[in-house]
Amino acid sequence: MTLIERSFREKIVLVGAVFPGDSPMAVEESLTELALLVDTAGADVVGRLTQRMAARDPGYFLGKGKVEELKELSYATDCDTVIFDDELTPAQQRNLEKVLGRTAIDRTALILDIFAQNAKSMEGKAQVELALLSYRLPRLRGRGISLSQQTGRIGTRGPGETKLEEDRRRIQARISRLKHQLDDYAKNRRVQASSRVASRTQTASLVGYTNAGKSSLINALCDSDVFVENKLFATLDTRTRRMLLPGGEGFLLSDTVGFIKKLPHQLIESFRSTLEVVRESDFLLHVVDATSPDPHGQMRAVREVLIEIDAENVRELLVFNKIDLVEDLSTLRLDFPQAVFVSAVRGDGLEELRLQIAALIREQTKIYYLKIALSRGDILARLHSEGEILSMTSTDEGYEITARLDSGSLGLFEEFVVPSL
Repeated sequence: MTLIERSFREKIVLVGAVFPGDSPMAVEESLTELALLVDTAGADVVGRLTQRMAARDPGYFLGKGKVEELKELSYATDCDTVIFDDELTPAQQRNLEKVLGRTAIDRTALILDIFAQNAKSMEGKAQVELALLSYRLPRLRGRGISLSQQTGRIGTRGPGETKLEEDRRRIQARISRLKHQLDDYAKNRRVQASSRVASRTQTASLVGYTNAGKSSLINALCDSDVFVENKLFATLDTRTRRMLLPGGEGFLLSDTVGFIKKLPHQLIESFRSTLEVVRESDFLLHVVDATSPDPHGQMRAVREVLIEIDAENVRELLVFNKIDLVEDLSTLRLDFPQAVFVSAVRGDGLEELRLQIAALIREQTKIYYLKIALSRGDILARLHSEGEILSMTSTDEGYEITARLDSGSLGLFEEFVVPSL
């Protein structure tokens, strides 16, 4: 998928709606986040507009009077695009563009656009293209949608536009090919996961709101070089690194794509196979930005996605990152007494985090007593690799060993297990 380098920064007007039960402050915070997304996409916000509404207008989303006000604001700011914080139907988008005389898109299209810019791997590009095509297919009109790039405006990146006569069948065929391609990637990932299960390697995944510092944390914990940038959705591809704990145990830690409020359903579906690593993890490190004005809201957004990918029951360790940027942590510590507080940049709290991870891993194991004959050096070597030897005494009859084993490894040594030593 070809991405176009934009030669200018578009001017954007943002639109939000306050529905019954919504907090005006929460809507303003959501628009502020939308402005950050616009900046990440390479454009500038030149105006904002909000309306209190009992329900969405089926034709224009906003009431007709507010649409006229939005039109005047668009002309006054000479904006290129109007972006709604809530999803527009295809009909609403068409009607708004006719009235406003400029592009009207929604938060979903903007997030898809950012993913299109940041996708680097073949799988990531396929996932984003599938999400873009799935979003745009019901919005086909007049000029259609293309598989070749012709423009770089926000909301048009990725597949681009083509002639209408080549529209639905060609796009649906492309969607089908992309799904098969992603299935192949998923099969390869499952083979790799099976080998990890066979080797009894524990796995964990970093999950969290976008820009919470997950990539910085995996670099600090694993001494790795995962790409880090202070932008929303800087990391899309899952990266897995090996980490050693204070007791010598090793496990695999995966960095996953960040989540966000109102994350497009198309993206969740397209990235579902990649996010299998989250569902299949032994536990999760849920990373939260300690500087966030709304940590509870960000955590809810993450857990909503975990529910959607069937990972809500995976054990979770809460980790607040960026504490070097917070003067007073007392409220957070009071609200989240079980959490670990760290600074991936400065190294604060990382040793405590390693100890907490080791405790989580050990919770899944039990202590057993074993007697192994001196001649069974092969079993002793296997025990060293599959479990954690806590003590070992050599006698004339063999080795008397106290070891920590998980349920998967126990079957390998069951004949050597004794009630006590």
